[in-house]
Amino acid sequence: MKLHADTPHQLAITSLGEGWIAVNGERHEASVVLTAAGQLRPWNCRRPEDLTPAHFEELVDPTGVTPELVIFGSGSRLRFVAPRLLRSLLERGIGVETMDTAAACRTYNILAGEGRRVTAALIQEGGSPSVSG
Repeated sequence: MKLHADTPHQLAITSLGEGWIAVNGERHEASVVLTAAGQLRPWNCRRPEDLTPAHFEELVDPTGVTPELVIFGSGSRLRFVAPRLLRSLLERGIGVETMDTAAACRTYNILAGEGRRVTAALIQEGGSPSVSG
């Protein structure tokens, strides 16, 4: 599936397929965190069942740019996580929306294109734990 960014100078999800996501044309087969502030980094989680509170704690930007919303892409199908895992985000007033990864990619692009402070945490099931190009 092809996706197009409204503003080409920011990080955007440009396409996706089974087991991969392309950010600004660069293909990644691992789970990633992507922010509208321009950060792309690996997210060491291959399955929703492996999530811990620490996975969500690391979504708070250490540079001080707090997202207003985290979009959690749960893989090939919609899977909600236990509220206790999201506590660190919710206590900071950060909203969380859960959807399958394909829907999360589309939603991220729309919100980032609108200038929202959004972070996408996208699970690629079975992917390697590092970002690949």
